[in-house]
Amino acid sequence: MHKLRLKVPDTSPRRGVGILAGSGPLPAQVAAAAQARGHDVFVVAFRDFAELPLLAPYPHEVFRLAAAGEILSALKRRGCRELVLIGPVRRPAWRDLRPDGEGARILARLGRAIFLGDDGLLGAVVRVLGEEGFVVRGAHEFLQNATGHSGALGRVAPDMQARADIARGVSVLRTMAQLDIGQGCVVQNGLVLAVEALEGTDAMLGRCGSLMQAGSGGVLVKMPKQGQDLRADMPTIGPETLENAARNGLRGVAFQPGVTLLTDPVRCIAQADRYGLFLYGLTTDDLKE
Repeated sequence: MHKLRLKVPDTSPRRGVGILAGSGPLPAQVAAAAQARGHDVFVVAFRDFAELPLLAPYPHEVFRLAAAGEILSALKRRGCRELVLIGPVRRPAWRDLRPDGEGARILARLGRAIFLGDDGLLGAVVRVLGEEGFVVRGAHEFLQNATGHSGALGRVAPDMQARADIARGVSVLRTMAQLDIGQGCVVQNGLVLAVEALEGTDAMLGRCGSLMQAGSGGVLVKMPKQGQDLRADMPTIGPETLENAARNGLRGVAFQPGVTLLTDPVRCIAQADRYGLFLYGLTTDDLKE
């Protein structure tokens, strides 16, 4: 005789995920991935930065960057217990911030961190959000299929000279990490053409066009700084990165898989193949000290 089994409904609360959205396509991709996992999503779209057409399908509100009181109230009202910080936001001049009362209180809690580099400031922001009762997650926890893998992702693989330039780039970025400077550099035949600072990867690549030497093209290397909090900032590569690399005479892009976001992996690989570039995930051997 079969026993009748009653299905008990799942009454556990759904996890509310708040997405603090800067520019670019990644905030919408995180929202879609979180929804697909069954989470309730609410997007804080930072005015003058967030791509509102991309966020239109998801519950969202637009806020000034320094309207911390309004933002925290909205997140708590929407039941958000977890937060994702995703999408670049240009650091504003402090005189332009005009913080609300809660924003002024948070700036005071950030203290000297507001005058530090990105790592110090973003780390302090994560700490303050934790003190406010939120759990901060990394975008890569939701976009696990967008962090690449080791080896060549497309049809082209780096040759011996490119591998040597990649090794040089890894060494340069490790040295830069000690000074909290950038996540990318361009190397050509052992010569460092450019390092990424506040201007970002695309602007750095634009500078390389006039600096490229005769012979084989340069190599872009992207990787996070050692000890970097990936919940606040991850290296990012998109199809436009590959297009800019080709336009400025580079021969390929190397990145650290698992800790680098590809905004559109399929299009990134297609662009690399189209321009005859390599898109290469660093291996364990590439990352050896």
